[in-house]
Amino acid sequence: MTVFIDPPLWPAHGTLWSHLVSDTSIDELHRFARAAGLPSRSFDLDHYDVPAREQDRLVAAGAVAVSANELTRRLIASGLRIRAKDR
Repeated sequence: MTVFIDPPLWPAHGTLWSHLVSDTSIDELHRFARAAGLPSRSFDLDHYDVPAREQDRLVAAGAVAVSANELTRRLIASGLRIRAKDR
């Protein structure tokens, strides 16, 4: 069971955002997010959008920090990736 977080690189709403994903299951991702107190509205089909201010706290809670490319590779390899054109 591993949950991954990439660096906060995506600007929106006055901050930078990270993505939080699981390489095992969406249920695992939801459990981690609930335990970490992330709002359900942060979920976007295959990941949670996470503001930069939450990065260190989520890593301390057990998320593994990886590059954006590594996060994408792991999500695709898990079979959990939902592409924009599939929405």
